[in-house]
Amino acid sequence: MKILVCDKTESEAIERMRAAGLTVDTRFDISPEELPEVLPAYDGMVVRSRTKVRQPLLEVCPNLKVIVRGGVGLDTIDVEFARSKGIAVMNTPLASSDSVAELTIGYMLALARSIFQATSTMKAEKWEKKAFEGDEIGGKTLGLIGVGNIGKAVASRAAALGMKVIAYDPYVKALNGIKLVANLDELLEQADYISLHLPKTKESAGMIGKAEFGKMKSGVRIVNCARGGIINEEALFEALSSGKVAGAALDVYAEEPPSDWKLLKLPNVIGSPHIGAATKEAQGRVAAEVADKLIEFSKTIK
Repeated sequence: MKILVCDKTESEAIERMRAAGLTVDTRFDISPEELPEVLPAYDGMVVRSRTKVRQPLLEVCPNLKVIVRGGVGLDTIDVEFARSKGIAVMNTPLASSDSVAELTIGYMLALARSIFQATSTMKAEKWEKKAFEGDEIGGKTLGLIGVGNIGKAVASRAAALGMKVIAYDPYVKALNGIKLVANLDELLEQADYISLHLPKTKESAGMIGKAEFGKMKSGVRIVNCARGGIINEEALFEALSSGKVAGAALDVYAEEPPSDWKLLKLPNVIGSPHIGAATKEAQGRVAAEVADKLIEFSKTIK
């Protein structure tokens, strides 16, 4: 099998695939314009967030048999069309769960204690001790929207910090140690912190908007390390500006990078450039899982 690795992948995993008999080429900087010219010669491809695999590209790649996305979401790939063409589509759902969960917990602590804002004043040589009375997260209710692998990892860490964890996920019927609520409104009404851990789909796009913010507690804090576009950013801006939402921490955005930065410039917003899975440990696990899946898949090809 000939494999094209389109996005940065750990060298150890690439060498392991080659040792297993796969022909692996790396083009970490390949552009969308180059892909239709290059990809038809390959049986498989490895992508991360950067490379988008849409129908027009797939239509010109008759030899393509497998796409492996190093990461959790598959929203960068036209999955249904690929599978309709007989192309296997895989991801690495477990590899980065702990890293994303740790970032989520870190963000909740940062919001509760205004860590970013306090640091900024210290760098400006200001001693504003009385301005930063915070809150403990212990005893607060964390509402998880989505309880897949990452949501469960967040729940266990939050519980260890003394939080009460509730969750809404229409695809999950029962969970140990987590109270599942019957509907989204129930979660919105109870939660002191809300954290999103679900893919962006037709059903979830824009699911948190003006009406949903109206049902939340005043002073709620929101963390999104899932996907941009699930929260209506204009509605979030209004809720943050009015004080309905006390603070938000965002790792993902409807447009990446944003063309309008007004949300990030609010004093009660902290953010990062989609780094949830960007740890050495997660990157190593992602690459290893990519290699595992491709080596196993190659055994099914005659």
